[in-house]
Amino acid sequence: MSSKGVGEDCLGWAARDASGVLSPYKFSRRTLGNEDVHIKITHCGVCFADVVWTRNKHGDSKYPVVPGHEIAGIVTKVGANVHHFKVGDHVGVGTYINSCRDCEYCNDGQEVHCTKGSVYTFNGVDFDGTITKGGYSSYIVVHERYCFMIPKSYPLASAAPLLCAGITVYSPMVRHKMNQPGKSLGVIGLGGLGHMAVKFGKAFGLSVTVFSTSISKKEEALSLLGADKFVVSSNQEEMTALAKSLDFIIDTASGDHSFDPYMSLLKTYGVFVLVGFPSQVKFIPASLNIGSKTVAGSVTGGTKDIQEMIGFCAANEIHPNIEVIPIEYANEALERLINRDVKYRFVIDVENSLKEK
Repeated sequence: MSSKGVGEDCLGWAARDASGVLSPYKFSRRTLGNEDVHIKITHCGVCFADVVWTRNKHGDSKYPVVPGHEIAGIVTKVGANVHHFKVGDHVGVGTYINSCRDCEYCNDGQEVHCTKGSVYTFNGVDFDGTITKGGYSSYIVVHERYCFMIPKSYPLASAAPLLCAGITVYSPMVRHKMNQPGKSLGVIGLGGLGHMAVKFGKAFGLSVTVFSTSISKKEEALSLLGADKFVVSSNQEEMTALAKSLDFIIDTASGDHSFDPYMSLLKTYGVFVLVGFPSQVKFIPASLNIGSKTVAGSVTGGTKDIQEMIGFCAANEIHPNIEVIPIEYANEALERLINRDVKYRFVIDVENSLKEK
């Protein structure tokens, strides 16, 4: 969060306009409050949200934009009333850093659905009117409620992508009971979110089928990620062979695609969850009504789910597949992300590459 703090001592990389080009930028963070945690950022994942707001894709970017909402780091200071963290703890910060803390969703640990709107980690407007700035920076000050303990045995570089990509698929999978061993799961799309859905599916004991538009991902899906089946979605014969065979489908694809072919793959009472953002969702009513199927959407998750997911990943040794990069490579990384040229998440090594020139 950026506000009147102790001077411009936070070093980051920011976009100044809709070109989205990032370059070094110094700014201030707020002074440590009684319930705040001061975190030295060691790593930050690169998410498509970073593209969206650095390039003003939604028309609401508040420049300069310091992106990054998959943050991992080490606690360096704590406020007087902080009870859950101490100096030296490894912690994460996800897609939001504030909420009203008083509505039914906040009270249930589902702050992402705060009725007054959760405050985004970057390019958000905090309740004091300041514009939030994200994890492409040297440190951050966050209320302890929105920080998550990361076991010291779990690599911080691996933890960063869990805070958006990981929780975006974990939360709906648990909510819709996709964690029942022996059930079958289809995963549409094999990017940052999709590859985590495959990993969670296998850890939950599911039979996992990956759907992709590209045959080039078959070997990775089966050998590297451990999926049970791989189907090229344009292959009518392969798709027809799977009719009424899946208990669940999680759709991570944001490109426009047909929904009816996938709905036909669900069993009776099957559940289809959309976490991507295509321009429209369209299917015939019979695809939904016949078989009494459920269609749902989801975003990230509440604080309760995020901490649970981190523990699950640590206990089951689930790690995202990452490419660690220096912050100087951030502009190229965003271009590669747009072109889907990453396997499967870029993570910026902030600690070792963000230096004052």
